[in-house]
This record gives sequence, structure tokens and C-alpha cells, in this order.
Amino acid sequence: MADPRFFRNAGPFSLKDIAEVAGAEIAANAESTRIVDDVLPLQLASSNHVSFLDNKKYKEDFIASSAGVCIIAPEMTEIAPAGMVLLTTPQPYHAYGRVALLFYPSAIGSGQISPNAHVDANALIADDVDIKSGAVVEAGAEIGSGCVIGCNAVIREGVVIGTNTQIGANTSVSHAIIGNNVIIHQGSQIGQDGYGFAMSPSGHVKIPQLGRVIIGNDVEIGANATIDRGAGPDTEIGEGSKLDNLVHVAHNVKIGRFCIITGQVGISGSTEVGDFVAMGGQSGLAGHIKIGMGAQIGAQCGVLRDVPPGAKVAGTPARPVQQWLKEFADLERAAKKRKTKE
Repeated sequence: MADPRFFRNAGPFSLKDIAEVAGAEIAANAESTRIVDDVLPLQLASSNHVSFLDNKKYKEDFIASSAGVCIIAPEMTEIAPAGMVLLTTPQPYHAYGRVALLFYPSAIGSGQISPNAHVDANALIADDVDIKSGAVVEAGAEIGSGCVIGCNAVIREGVVIGTNTQIGANTSVSHAIIGNNVIIHQGSQIGQDGYGFAMSPSGHVKIPQLGRVIIGNDVEIGANATIDRGAGPDTEIGEGSKLDNLVHVAHNVKIGRFCIITGQVGISGSTEVGDFVAMGGQSGLAGHIKIGMGAQIGAQCGVLRDVPPGAKVAGTPARPVQQWLKEFADLERAAKKRKTKE
């Protein structure tokens, strides 16, 4: 059960409410007025809890579960424990996510501004924005309804933030236009100079970074991520994309919609990442290349050239994943042969 010291349960909710949020069908024999108190994993849930099964690896946990309600795929109903109420949907995990957010919604501002915050009189702040202790909001910044600005966060001059957006503690935002329902976790740095220098034997000349960072609606950015502003063109993060902790996005990068970019990924300047691209941890993209829509980049992969739409690549330098697997297997066999001869 979620620790109430850290998480506030907005429930209970009726089965009907839960099914509507989940987009799931209620079993014919269930009472839609039944009250459910909380969400819990299969192993911990009891009769007043809702759980879910998405991965068949946990089928035995499902069979043994005491959960009163479970969100599952239609093909799993035949093995459900007796007495369990079933909510069926083709996408149980997605449905569970919506239900969990029903019980534990994201923080929304209520108009509390700490006396220890520093808000310039020329900033435009909606009435229901929360600004925590030590936060700084400079002149000309605009913060929309329902936002929460964490402790010691800095919102620099001219930054525009949409509605219901959360800016984590110790985060700095400058030269940025941020959409609605965005989450930026603790310690992230948004809008600082891109790494731009004209190199020469006599010394390196700094190139002014005159662009912005544009972050679309429903984007989430993990802790201690860094997103540089553009040098002239803007750096852009498309709607619904999710960036993990410690991701670095360089100047002029354009990331499409609904991308998944996991921890410690680095994307070099002026690279374009298409919609629905997935990048594994510690992978990296060279500058001035294009990653096609729906491409998948393996963990620790080094990408030096364009990747076609839908391609799956791995290794350094990146190559088609099947080729990389074959090369790895060949190398392993060669090593075993050499060891046998020795």
C-alpha cells in the first residue's frame, strides 16, 4: 500500500467510475456500485483493492491473488480466481495507469505561494499556482493555472509555462516555452547555452545561442536532465515524449512526438528524432543525423549515421540488430575456439 506520508489517496471509487477511467468492460455479474479503496499489486491486494495483469509471466500470481477487482486482457478471463471481478481491456497496463492516476492524481496547484519564495511583481502568475519555499520567478515569466513550482526552482525572465505543469525542486528553466501537463523532475536544467564554439588554432570563439527550448504538452523529463536551447533554430521536445533521468539534449535537436528516451542518453546538436522512437540507456546519437519514425536504438548503441523509419539497431557503430547479434555470436565462437586450442 502506498505510504500515506508521501502519497494521498483520492479514493474510494465505485467500480463504474474505475471502469470508465480504464476504458474497460465490467464482468456481467458485477455490481457497478461496488466500492474500491485502493490499487495494489496482485500479491498484496485483497477484496477491496483493484490490481492488474499484463505480463503472462505473472499468471500464477494472478491465479493465487485475493484482489477483489482485476484489470486483464479478455483472453485471460478463463483462469481468473472465483469471486474476482474482472475489468477486461486489450491494454491492461495502460488501463491500470489511468486507474492508478485516478487514486493518486498528479499534484495540482491550489494558490499557495510560500513567503520564502521570490516572485517578481511583473511575473504573470495564475491564481491557483503553488510556488514553494526558495523558488524564484523573474520578471515577465508566465505561469498558467494549476502549476506547481518546487523548492529552490528558478524560472527565468520571459519563460512561459502552460497549465497543470510541475517544475521540480532545484530545477532551472530559461529561454523556454513549456506546454500543458508537463512534468520536469528535480534538478533538471532547461534552456542553458548550447555547446557552440568556432574552433581555431588561435582560440575558440563562443557562438551566441539565440534560440529557445520548446516543450510540448504531456512531456515528462526526468531528474538531472539537461536540455540546451538552440543556437538559432529552437530545440524542440514533441508532445507526449518521455525523457528519463540524466538525459542530455544538445542545441537545435528536434525530438518528435511520443518518444521514449531512457537514462543517460546523449543526443548531439542538430539531430532530428522522429515520432515514436525508442532509445535504450546510455545510447548516443551523433550530430546532424536523422532517426526515422518508430526506430529502436539499443542500449549503449553509438549511432553515427541516419537510421531509417522502423529500423532496429544495436552496437557501436550502430548496425541492424540481427547483424549485430550474428557478429557477437561469431566473436564468441571464435573466442571459445581460441581458448580450446590454448
